[in-house]
Amino acid sequence: MFRIIGQRLLAIVPLLMIATAITFGLIFLIPGDPAHRIAGESATPQQIEAVREELGLDQPVLVQYFDFLFGVVRGDLGTSFTYQAPVLDMIVDRLPVTFSLAMVAVVVALLVGIPAGIVGGSRPGSWQDRATGVGSTLGVATPNFVLGLLLVLVFSLTLRVLPATGYTPLAKGVWPWLSHLLLPAVALGLAAAAEIARQLRGSMIEVMQQDYVRTATAKGLSRRSVLWKHALKNAFIPTATVLGMQIAFLLGGTAVIESVFGLKGLGDFAVQAVLSGDLPAIQGVVIFGVFATVIMSLLVDISYGYLNPRTRSAA
Repeated sequence: MFRIIGQRLLAIVPLLMIATAITFGLIFLIPGDPAHRIAGESATPQQIEAVREELGLDQPVLVQYFDFLFGVVRGDLGTSFTYQAPVLDMIVDRLPVTFSLAMVAVVVALLVGIPAGIVGGSRPGSWQDRATGVGSTLGVATPNFVLGLLLVLVFSLTLRVLPATGYTPLAKGVWPWLSHLLLPAVALGLAAAAEIARQLRGSMIEVMQQDYVRTATAKGLSRRSVLWKHALKNAFIPTATVLGMQIAFLLGGTAVIESVFGLKGLGDFAVQAVLSGDLPAIQGVVIFGVFATVIMSLLVDISYGYLNPRTRSAA
């Protein structure tokens, strides 16, 4: 197990180097001169040049890149052009909102996706299986912001049982915190649930045809025991990959939902950074998204060791 973790950690280093290089390259892809944009439209050439020197944009490209890379290693993601504050501090301030939304969405995804996948996969061809297939297709095909607007229309504007916008910290109470997250979390979580259900259904159908499952059934074990003790653990191995990628997406891909529900999280921060051309903020959000994806990939690899003992033996 430790050998697997060590191998994955070594593989992360070149991946992060490539990611930081691509992120640094954003400065050359955004139209216009960053120094001119920061100095303002009425700035003189001397003022623009002074800003360029302050930002280090007058240095060779490799020098700029390594300055950027060493800053990332130290936790210095630069200063936001728009807010004139450290980007890392702004990410940390907004992270609780996005993290809370992502975790509640994951709970929704697991509560819906796992039972649906088990029922559909253990009864292929039944009406439950067909219902799982239809529900999964609708969940994948429906944009989460459309579902979010429908939820607001029903539960906020019509029934008036849940707030439509805003966020309340957990410190002010569990229900005020949860009530503001339920609608956006359901809008995000149902799409993730659909992916989990589809993957788990396919894995369950394949596992239920294996010899060890047939042997367990022939020994007289109950269907519940066969499903939970023998089939599910093996069927969940490929599903763990989907779950990990969904969590990474939820941490870095909530921009539209946060905008719809008025949540001041990382997604909203990313949208504002793009609209204002705030390059350090954009780079910081991208690096955070890459880091979250890498960490989730590592956790998925570790989970393989628990779900599949052969992986531990091979290590």
